[in-house]
Amino acid sequence: MIHASDFLHLPYTPDLTEAGIAYALRSLAYSYEREGRSPYGRLRRLVANVSVELAFRRHLSQENTPFDIKASTPFTDHERFDVVLNGHRCDIKTFLISHREQIKGIRQNPAILMDAPALVPSDSHAGDGHSYDDIYLFAFMTGLVAASQADLQKALAKRQPHYLVHVMPMQWRKPLHWKPLGTLVLKSESAEELIVEVNGQDEAREMKRKVVSLAPGVKAKVNESFYSITSLHVQRMPEARVGIHGEGISQTHVITPHDWANIWVYGMDIFMTGYASYEEMSQRATLLQPGSKTFQYERTHVKNLALPVSKLKSIKKLLTSIK
Repeated sequence: MIHASDFLHLPYTPDLTEAGIAYALRSLAYSYEREGRSPYGRLRRLVANVSVELAFRRHLSQENTPFDIKASTPFTDHERFDVVLNGHRCDIKTFLISHREQIKGIRQNPAILMDAPALVPSDSHAGDGHSYDDIYLFAFMTGLVAASQADLQKALAKRQPHYLVHVMPMQWRKPLHWKPLGTLVLKSESAEELIVEVNGQDEAREMKRKVVSLAPGVKAKVNESFYSITSLHVQRMPEARVGIHGEGISQTHVITPHDWANIWVYGMDIFMTGYASYEEMSQRATLLQPGSKTFQYERTHVKNLALPVSKLKSIKKLLTSIK
């Protein structure tokens, strides 16, 4: 049994969000969204996940706690690296808490997290590449998001940091045939110049980026050799449509102002609540069915192994033992 005093409370800084966004955008080249789900919620959660992982590494370095970094084992996370503590690979499971009342409650009394479930998707737990010595670290990160158009407009009006992205359709992100898309043509109907960052992949599937200046109503050609286009990024909200056409794709893709989303996460606090070994989750956790309501989710979408935070082990004691 652990107590709230065993939680590891880490500070949050904006550079963590920036690093998380960079990783999240790269993930679009190989990730898949479940049918009917928007990619932007997943991107924000991924920003939070990476932010927590980097904050944890920063803490270990500052405290002179020895650790290693190894490439992640799942093939879908080929650009991700895991912390290894005393020979144990750590899989950090982060839960982003963005509801204001929950954030207020956690800040006033972090102990309310004791009754929250530590969740691990059952399919990933059962997947290949695990060892019984692996460790799950569970973290709750508080932070606001500007997901709705109304919240986005408020963030823009207050000149808060933001990152506007449009995720391209699957035929652009993952073409059936790996060949050059040919000359790209972009056009903006905005009344002022618009700077667009085009993100995609080259022939070797390495990430590729091109910044294009779009004059009002004037077509701009991009002769760079893109084999896929994963996303577009703009620094200001366009007031009109933006179109992109590739020789290798028959239809022009048109983006309206409502099709841009802000994936900036306004992080506040990180609470690393505890840990459990892979074997402990296999033996002690209960199976939570999809559609279940939990502290961190209004409705879960997949089967999860669930273990109350109160039954986890202390991260602080773990770190002290390996110094």
